Amino acid sequence: MPQSKTSSSPSKEGGGSAASNSSGFDDVPLNRFHLRITALTFCANYSDGYELGIISIALPLIAAQLGFGTVWEGLLGASALIGIFLGSIVVGWAADKIGRQRLYTVDFLLIAVASAAEFFVTSPTQLFILRLLIGIGIGADYALGPTLVAEFVPRKYRGGLLASLTVLWTVGYVAAFFLGNYVVSLGGESWRWLLASSSIPAIAVVLLRIGVPESPRWLLSQGRVDQARAVVERLRGDVEAFEDLVRNHVSARRVRYRELFGKKYWRNTAFGTIFYNAQVVPYFAIYTFLPLVLLKMGVGEEDTTSDGLLNLFLLAGSLGGLWLVAKMSRRGLTIWSFVVLIATMAPMAIWPDAPTALVFPLFLVFTFTMSAAVNLDQVYPPELFPTDLRSSGVGLLNGLSRVGSAIGTFLLPLALDGIGFSPTMLILTLVLVGGLVVSLLWAPETKNSTMD
Repeated sequence: MPQSKTSSSPSKEGGGSAASNSSGFDDVPLNRFHLRITALTFCANYSDGYELGIISIALPLIAAQLGFGTVWEGLLGASALIGIFLGSIVVGWAADKIGRQRLYTVDFLLIAVASAAEFFVTSPTQLFILRLLIGIGIGADYALGPTLVAEFVPRKYRGGLLASLTVLWTVGYVAAFFLGNYVVSLGGESWRWLLASSSIPAIAVVLLRIGVPESPRWLLSQGRVDQARAVVERLRGDVEAFEDLVRNHVSARRVRYRELFGKKYWRNTAFGTIFYNAQVVPYFAIYTFLPLVLLKMGVGEEDTTSDGLLNLFLLAGSLGGLWLVAKMSRRGLTIWSFVVLIATMAPMAIWPDAPTALVFPLFLVFTFTMSAAVNLDQVYPPELFPTDLRSSGVGLLNGLSRVGSAIGTFLLPLALDGIGFSPTMLILTLVLVGGLVVSLLWAPETKNSTMD
């Protein structure tokens, strides 16, 4: 088995090994199982985008029928995000202790049951609890899915396949926009069918994930070499490359969660948390309440063309982001995306009376760039941590990102009503500035790094 070619090395605090310490296991040919594990991980991202999309469309109709106001709207918009925080952190930690496979199969069962139960809600409290449970399931998969993809897939294809997970988030969101607008136009209690519709793909995922094996890298990190070898043989993988991985592997050791905040990894943890939040706080806040944001821009409620155009730009940006992830360095893409996002949002923040003819095109560019940049949210975190801390680290970053997202989603409608459009956009611009500063200071280069 030939050794890998020299490639870019991550920072010394990165989770992967430098190219000089790589094993042949990182450079095996892409096979059908690699594509399968990626495809089965698409589902959490699709479900997250779909769940956020349908609640933003259904909320006005639900509020009118169940009789609640702005506070409940904010809470229901943020409920799944709160659940993602809990699921990501708790299950991410558990997966490093007991393994990825069992949890990876069960989490979508929770999503399926809670989604179906939304059909029967009679109060905002019931809906909040169910969407919290859905978020826990999605959060669990956010910790597990990218971790498994990163640990199975050869490094040559890792960035592209991890980035493709975010594309599915956008596909789910856009699908929710078009389907949701059609369903709610039927009136009555059509929103119940819309909310419950997310149980259908979740059930399919539960069935398709039966039989997915444990990660050989995790088994190796636990000292279970024979079991790891058996998985590779079962998948008809390159056993010679696996033996190369065994020779390069450090002996199993007991790891502690607090190592994420220790001398070796604190900077990666801090960078990942801040960069992730700086992206998703504006993203979730704006696109959860997109019709309200457009109205504040001066685009009328009856103008569904603008809303549809923005959704198409979201999808185009997500697809364009795949190319950018392949062509640019992780650090470079992170920094330059923040620069463009700040440049396109700042005019909305500092020019209160800017004409819609200027603001809306800037918002289209912002939408495209944001959608492209968030592809990094699935690519960067798994590359920042080693195997024995990877699921914990990915879960922590996903979880903490949803804290910021939930706060931003809850506060956005209140801020728009209370302080107005431009001051609200100024706050979101400052969040982006914070992400840029931290990226300039701490962003490591992890492209083409190996998984240790």
